[in-house]
Amino acid sequence: MEEWKMSTVTLHPSVDQGVVQGNAGFTGGTLRCLCKDDSVEVKVSTNVAHNHACGCTKCWKPSGAVFSVVGVVPREKVEVTAHAEKLHVVDAKAAIQRHACQACGTHMYGRIENSDHPFYGLDFIHTELSADKGWEEPRFAAFVSSIIEGGGAKPEQMDEVRARLTELSLTPYDCLNPPLMDAMATHTAKRNGILS
Repeated sequence: MEEWKMSTVTLHPSVDQGVVQGNAGFTGGTLRCLCKDDSVEVKVSTNVAHNHACGCTKCWKPSGAVFSVVGVVPREKVEVTAHAEKLHVVDAKAAIQRHACQACGTHMYGRIENSDHPFYGLDFIHTELSADKGWEEPRFAAFVSSIIEGGGAKPEQMDEVRARLTELSLTPYDCLNPPLMDAMATHTAKRNGILS
């Protein structure tokens, strides 16, 4: 069995060499799928929030990466501006409806259609699909243990993975980070009448 070394694993191309700081004044850009011709284009007219490395098995990852990098934007700030006909929903039963290019498979945005979901109104996007510079940098890592399920790491390698994420200032969590978990719990408490 080949020994795994941190230096040979691509966590994600946008963070492997260090996290690049974003620009607080950045106002958005255009995402493009990976097709050479007739790319799907999505205009995002705001910066991303809660940008993070995600190890879940549902998020789109570039070839060879074990994490995606994904953040959220208000859904009204997302507009498909070219080749919408190429988009399809990857899994209609999933909480996040991931709209992907049928030709290259790139996930262009994920939308929550369930109005009872705590993140309803937010779309999930991958800023690496934009050539525009200034997007908020990834700030934490979520669902880190899930890279085992996805085949990206073995259980005995997870200490090294978490150490590298910490070195990159991407605090590793096996769920979402505390502010997002608090937001979900607050939404549920309000819905159940515990909070007003």
